[in-house]
This record gives sequence, structure tokens and C-alpha cells, in this order.
Amino acid sequence: MKNPDFYYTIEAPVIAEFKDRGSKFIAYAYPLASADAFKKIRKLLKEEHPKAVHHCFAYRLGTDSTICRLSDDGEPSGTAGKSILGQLDSKQVTNIVVIVVRYFGGILLGVPGLIHAYKTVTSLALQTTPIVQKPIEVLYTLEFNYTRMNDVMLILKQCNCSIIDQQTLLFSKLNIGIPKNRMEEVLYKFKDLHDVQFVKRS
Repeated sequence: MKNPDFYYTIEAPVIAEFKDRGSKFIAYAYPLASADAFKKIRKLLKEEHPKAVHHCFAYRLGTDSTICRLSDDGEPSGTAGKSILGQLDSKQVTNIVVIVVRYFGGILLGVPGLIHAYKTVTSLALQTTPIVQKPIEVLYTLEFNYTRMNDVMLILKQCNCSIIDQQTLLFSKLNIGIPKNRMEEVLYKFKDLHDVQFVKRS
């Protein structure tokens, strides 16, 4: 049963390798923030492995895991991308991409062999990096007089809120993420600081 207040992901890139009848499969797992970040990662891996015959992948994005993309990159349909995605889903992780680079060894592995190889190498990658639980956050913008900075920072720290970006002049503006399960508590505390304005971001 998934907890509606948390999601699972990885925090550091990891590499795993699997060989079968001369073919080499290298899985690269990365934490992923956006589809644009994925494009940059794939471009770098294609440059790093120009002689590889396939660069197959699957990724999931969003704390509700609704955004996903996968590709067999020339492998028989349903053998690579689906196998990679299946491993991500079995671990219930999101905001993650796994790209598997394949060097062909001269012997055809057949559909069952390919499914096994892509599944195995992805599973190996996910086993070698810690899977972390993170709170699902609701985004807010805060605006307040600079003299209130210490009070605001104290609340953010106490309630494990994250600061996405900040502008600090005489009047301060912070974009923050409030853990979903602590929303009421945080907003109540901000209401107590009468001169702090807070607006939910869409």
C-alpha cells in the first residue's frame, strides 16, 4: 500500500553490468528531476558509448508516478524498455531514469534472453544504491520583511520544509516545499507570524 505522503527514489547515480553470450549490458541509474535532464543524460551516454548498438531506457517522473517514457531503441518490441520499467515499478520508485547501454557480442539472445538481460541489469543497479523515502511536498511562495528571516527559517527547519530558491533584499521571497503530512502545522505557524504572506504555487 503506497503512502500518499511519501515517495521513493534514489539520491546518487549508480552503474551495474551484466554479460550474456558475449553481449555486455551496462545499466546507468540516475535521480531525475525533469524530462530535459533526461535528454542531457542520454546525450552524454551516447557520446561516452558511441560504439554501443542500443541505448534503451525507461523513466518515471512525478510524486504520483504518472509521467513515464520507455524505449527499446531498436531491440525487439517489448524486450528492453518494458523490462527496465517493470523493475522501477517493482521497487515503486519515481524521479528516476535507467539507461541500459548494450554492446552486441555476435550471438542473438532471442526475446526471452533479452528480457532477462535488461531485467537483470536494471535490478542489479537498483540493488547497489539506497532507495530513499522522501516527503511529497506542496509548493508555496513566502514573502516577508527581512527582519522576520530567523522566525521563518526556524519554522522551515522544524517542519523539514525545503527551500527551492530565495531572493533576499529588504523584503524577502522564498519558494519552498512543505511536506504534505505537515501542511496544517506549517501554515498555522505562518499565520501566527502576521506579517508573513504565503501563497500556494500552482
